[in-house]
Amino acid sequence: MKEQSVVTDLRRQVFAEVARVAFDSDNVSGDIEAIPYKITPDEEPRYRESIYRERQIAAERVRLAMGLSLRPANKPVHITAGVDGSNISDMYYEPPLMQVIPSACDKCPDNVYEVTNICRNCVSHACIKACPKGAISIVNGKSFIDQSKCIKCGRCKASCPYDAISHRVRPCAQACGIKAISSDEYGRAKIDNSICVACGQCMSACPFGAIADKSQIFQLIQALKKGDKIIAAVAPAIAGQYGPKTTLAKIKTALLKLGFADMFEVAEGADLGCIAEANHYVHEVTTGKLPFLLTSCCPAWAVLAKTQFPDFVEEVSQELTPMVATARKIKEKDPEARVVFIGPCAAKKLEASRKSLRSFVDFVLTFEELAGIFAAKDINPAELEESPLRITHTTGAGRGYAVAGGVAAAIERTVKQYYPETEVKIEHAEGLADCKKILMLAKAGKLKGCLIEGMGCPGGCVAGVGTIIPPEKAKVLVETFSKSSENQIPESEWLEYAERLTKMK
Repeated sequence: MKEQSVVTDLRRQVFAEVARVAFDSDNVSGDIEAIPYKITPDEEPRYRESIYRERQIAAERVRLAMGLSLRPANKPVHITAGVDGSNISDMYYEPPLMQVIPSACDKCPDNVYEVTNICRNCVSHACIKACPKGAISIVNGKSFIDQSKCIKCGRCKASCPYDAISHRVRPCAQACGIKAISSDEYGRAKIDNSICVACGQCMSACPFGAIADKSQIFQLIQALKKGDKIIAAVAPAIAGQYGPKTTLAKIKTALLKLGFADMFEVAEGADLGCIAEANHYVHEVTTGKLPFLLTSCCPAWAVLAKTQFPDFVEEVSQELTPMVATARKIKEKDPEARVVFIGPCAAKKLEASRKSLRSFVDFVLTFEELAGIFAAKDINPAELEESPLRITHTTGAGRGYAVAGGVAAAIERTVKQYYPETEVKIEHAEGLADCKKILMLAKAGKLKGCLIEGMGCPGGCVAGVGTIIPPEKAKVLVETFSKSSENQIPESEWLEYAERLTKMK
C-alpha cells in the first residue's frame, strides 16, 4: 500500500525538475546535470551520511525519470550519458523497468530474528525452551540468538511474553508477492527480472526509495513541443487523485493547457471488455469449452498467470485490456493521433511496450508523473475552469474496474442482465501472493466454472504505485464516481458486437 512520505516527495520533485528541463531548457545536458544540486542544495545532508551520496542517488533518479538506465557503479559516467538518445519524442522502455539504485539501498536485514532491549531476562526463558536448535543463550543478562544456528522458525518470537524478539524482514521483499527479490553479493536488494511482473509494490514499500521505475516524461514533452496530436486516455482510478473537487472536466482543461488535443476515458474500453468477457464466459465457460476464465485487465496478474502457469494461456481472456481497447478506438477514429495512457499502474508501461501493442499506446504516465508535469508548468487542476467533455455512454461498470472486485462485479451484472438464466460463479484475488494462491487452486481443479479476477495490487488499481492519494479514500471516490454514471452496464448494442466477434472466432 502506498503511503505519502519524504520518498514520494523526492520522487515528485525529480519528475517536476525533469519536466521543467524538457519544456524550457536550451542546454539540456547542463540543466540535467544541475538537478541533483537543486534537490540537495545544502552542504549538510538531510537523509544520508554525506551530501555526496544524496546527490549520487538523486542523479540516478533523474536518469530513470528520463527513461535511461542506471550508471555502472565502477566506471565514471556522466548523468547525461545517453541523453541524446533519450531526447526524442518516441522511445519505449529498455528493460528492466524496475531497478534497484545500489547507492540508495540500505542493505536491510532479510528474515532475521533478533532480541531487542525489551528483553527482561525473565525466569521462564521460554525462548530458550522453544528453540529447536539451541541457538539462544543468555549473554550479559539478555537473551541472545546465534544467527549461525538459527533456522528462522519463529518459535522464540511466538513464545516471548514481552514480544522482545523482532522479526526483521526486508520491506521490498515482504511486499513482493512472487518472491522476485533476493540479495546480491553485497547484501543489497536484487530483482529477478525473469519473474518480476513490474507491479511496483517493492518500490512503494522501500523506505529508502531505493527502487524506482523508468518514465517517459521527457519523451512525451518532446512530442508535445513538436506539435504531435496527443490524446490522453485516463484510467477510472483518476477520480480524486488531484483533489476531491477536481472533476474530469477540470483535468481535461489542465491537459489542454499542457498541449494535449483531447481526452478519453479508459472506462470506454473497460465497458467493451466487460461485455466481451461476459459473452466469453457464457459461451466458453458455462458450456464447458473452458474450465474457467481469467480476466486480463491487470497486466501484472495476466503476466503472472501466463509465465508461472503456462497451461493457463487459453484461460486468460483474449479480450483487449481497457487501456488497449480505448487506444485502438482513438486511433481508428484518428490514425495520426498519439495516445498517452494516464493511470495508476507501473506494469502498464511494460504492457504498452510489447511489440503487438506499440501501434496503439505511445506513452504511459502515472498519476504521480503527471503531477510532476503539472508542477513544472504551475498548473493546479482544482483551480481551473471545466472544459466540455466528449459525449459518451461510459457506464458505472467500466468506471468501477479501478477497485478490487469491480471487474468481476461488472461482468456478473452484465451476464445477469443479458443472460438471466446463467449462473455466474465469481472468485477474485488481490495482491500477487493471493493471486498465485488462487491460480494454484484453479490448477488443482477446484474453481471449475468460475470467472476469476486478479489484481496485482492489494485494493486494485486505486492502490497502484503511481497513485497520489490513500487507497481507502480513492476507493470511496471511485465508487461514488461509478454510481453517478447515467448507465450502469453496457448497452445491448455492445453485446451484439461481442457476439459477432465470438462467431468470427
